[in-house]
Amino acid sequence: MGEELSRLTRGEWYLDDDELREQRRDCWRQLDIFNAASADDDNARSKALARLLGKVGRGTVIVPRFQCSYGYNTRLGDDVFVNANAFFMDDAVISIGNHSRIGPGAQLMTALHPVDDHHRRREGWERAHAITIEDNVWLGAAVTVGAGVTIGRNSVIGAGSVVLHDIPDHVVAAGSPARVIRNTPTEP
Repeated sequence: MGEELSRLTRGEWYLDDDELREQRRDCWRQLDIFNAASADDDNARSKALARLLGKVGRGTVIVPRFQCSYGYNTRLGDDVFVNANAFFMDDAVISIGNHSRIGPGAQLMTALHPVDDHHRRREGWERAHAITIEDNVWLGAAVTVGAGVTIGRNSVIGAGSVVLHDIPDHVVAAGSPARVIRNTPTEP
């Protein structure tokens, strides 16, 4: 493992290098297979996802066109549904719990760039923080989830929302930035 990959894995500031670029190309090769498979070729898509993702739970479905950065940092629980045109910037771990539903065009973005250090931003420094989506969460269409966010179980995020802070269990949240609108019944 090279120094930049090691820094990325530890959540530290890092610069892109040949090793990271090659890992992304490997990911994109599997995505090419997944996204190009014919509508009836579930087997080809399943094999590509098994080679690509860190975990694919039982009964999980991803609708093409799907994109991610590395693949191995994406972990999907059982019975997860990811609708078309989702993009997972999985520079850090993205964990999605059982029975969660991800709407079309959703973006889960783990990468951060320097805000106040203009020189480092110009040089291309970045770091990544994990995203956790707990069990039975529903992200509406075109939801964006930012780096380091946890969305609690049984919560719903309204379409088009931008989630920049943690969302608790059993709520409906929406807006940009997303805010809790109301509670939902607590599951026994």
